[in-house]
Amino acid sequence: MSDPATPTERLYAIAEQGLCIGCGLCQAVAGSETIGVTKTRIGELRPIVVGDLSHETVDTIYDVCPGTRVDGLPERLIETDTKLDNVWGPWRRIVRAWAGDPEVRHVGATGGVLTALGQYLLTSGRVSFVLHAKASISEPAFGERVLSFTDTDVFDAAGSRYGPTAPLIDVKDVLDRAEPFAFIGKPCDIDALRNWARHDGRVDELVKYWLTPVCGGYMPTAGMLGFLDRIDIDPDDVTSLRYRGYGCPGPTRVETADSVTDVHYLDMWGEDASQWLLPWRCKVCPDGIGEGADIAASDSWIGGSPTREESETDPGTNAVIARTVVGQELLEAAVAEGALVVEHDVTPDDMSIYQPHQMRKKYAVASRYEGLKSMGRIAPVTNRLRIEELAAEVPLEVRRRESDGTIQRVGAGKATEPQPSLP
Repeated sequence: MSDPATPTERLYAIAEQGLCIGCGLCQAVAGSETIGVTKTRIGELRPIVVGDLSHETVDTIYDVCPGTRVDGLPERLIETDTKLDNVWGPWRRIVRAWAGDPEVRHVGATGGVLTALGQYLLTSGRVSFVLHAKASISEPAFGERVLSFTDTDVFDAAGSRYGPTAPLIDVKDVLDRAEPFAFIGKPCDIDALRNWARHDGRVDELVKYWLTPVCGGYMPTAGMLGFLDRIDIDPDDVTSLRYRGYGCPGPTRVETADSVTDVHYLDMWGEDASQWLLPWRCKVCPDGIGEGADIAASDSWIGGSPTREESETDPGTNAVIARTVVGQELLEAAVAEGALVVEHDVTPDDMSIYQPHQMRKKYAVASRYEGLKSMGRIAPVTNRLRIEELAAEVPLEVRRRESDGTIQRVGAGKATEPQPSLP
């Protein structure tokens, strides 16, 4: 595929090749008078060019977009005594933990660790606010960016947001506040903001803590529509949607004006994740484990998924990776103050038992990129993620199978979206 000729075509190529996650950073970079990230005809958050877009601006977008570049943790944050695992990246301490407040633990998506840390950062005065996501009021299946200034604000946004969310859509305005803050976002959102830090020095000055969930991907609108159809609910009737929480993992709850429907986590996603549709960008993600964050928190089910029996009684326990000196200090201070409870330390090998799908993807992603390149597609540029080293450990026939599978999916149109357009 030859390079598109115009700035607009170059921008749209990212979305058309299935690499846009709708984080909103391109709108922040170009300005809302030039790009608007909004719900498009396919039901996803995508950039729409509304003004005069230059090649120079698109060059910057390609340099910061997490669909085109993922760098992991900046080298300056990797201390000489920081351990490095080829799959799980830099780490200083890994623990099983949960929120010290039983209500936060119960309401949170797993053990409430990220909610508890967001609250602790505010009540301790370490930051002025937290930039993160909460359930959208206007689009219940979506998330929306929010600034939380109190522990109550953070608690009100607890729980996973598996739907489209644009947490960075106005990050320049957030930085204009000139106040210290914490950012809680998906790993790709973290990587996007780390990328932007190379262009805007205020990021490293003001973002004091970077927190993320280990992420298996978000559910595209098509997947949510299929789920609502299975439970016979009209999407236009939905007034509230909770993906999980109130237990571990807790039910998916869909509310309308006259009904409340709870669906078991495994019935939403499928016992074997067969109903879990993923955007293409998530299938070729090089960093679902949050290597760019100070702290990454994950589920800790053996084998990567709960059993029905476990899900009835599990109070929720996160596996928590402290990657930086800042992250380790925050983890241990939160424990000392009772915001978190640590059960015991674990290892990267334990993480691979809890998150085998993340391990498999890390080994496969470089081969998938080879398939993309052979089809003339954009393959994200990566640094410090060791994906080539991991691929070298994989038998050649397996690497070829991953590359050929990518080629087949691209050829079948499974990695392609229509040009972004309004409904």
